[in-house]
Amino acid sequence: MQKKDFKGSVFLNPVPVVLITSKSKDGKVNVFTVGWTGTICTKPPMLSISVRPERLSYEYIKETMEFTVNIPNASMTRAVDYCGVKSGKNVDKIKELGFTLKDGDNVAVPYIDECPINIECRVKDIIELGTHHMFIADVLGSHLDESLIDSNGKIHFEEGNLISYCHGEYYPLPKKSLGTFGFSVMKKKKKKRAK
Repeated sequence: MQKKDFKGSVFLNPVPVVLITSKSKDGKVNVFTVGWTGTICTKPPMLSISVRPERLSYEYIKETMEFTVNIPNASMTRAVDYCGVKSGKNVDKIKELGFTLKDGDNVAVPYIDECPINIECRVKDIIELGTHHMFIADVLGSHLDESLIDSNGKIHFEEGNLISYCHGEYYPLPKKSLGTFGFSVMKKKKKKRAK
């Protein structure tokens, strides 16, 4: 396999694409798109987002130390892109896109009801890295569309019609998996012999 070297390029793709809602100390709510986010701890539950300091939401999050991660579905792709290219300094994106805001249960920041998954967060630490600063946050609670939960209580994220971001483009996530965690080491079930 022939490979080309790219010095200092982060080619970690694809990544989840999310809408972050934040609220200023004087009650203004903004939404913007983030592609650099991830789970960083299970116990306690924590995640991170990386944000440019010049973004309006950076200012809001730093003021209140809270934000909500809203995971959109494929039907919201145009809105996701719009929230990534338009600034809340110039336009009320929530009003423009007709998003329905619901009050959070654990933070003062509302969540976007049209998104099938919402994660309420409180900032624990801010690490200044360079072009982006990383907000490390405790997950205080989540909201999940009931249609993603089957009668046995199993969550089916694949039914959420979620999207990913890959080097400047948006892609739908497949509904069929390639395997389940641990499948590579599972013992094959033996067929019972007929008596």
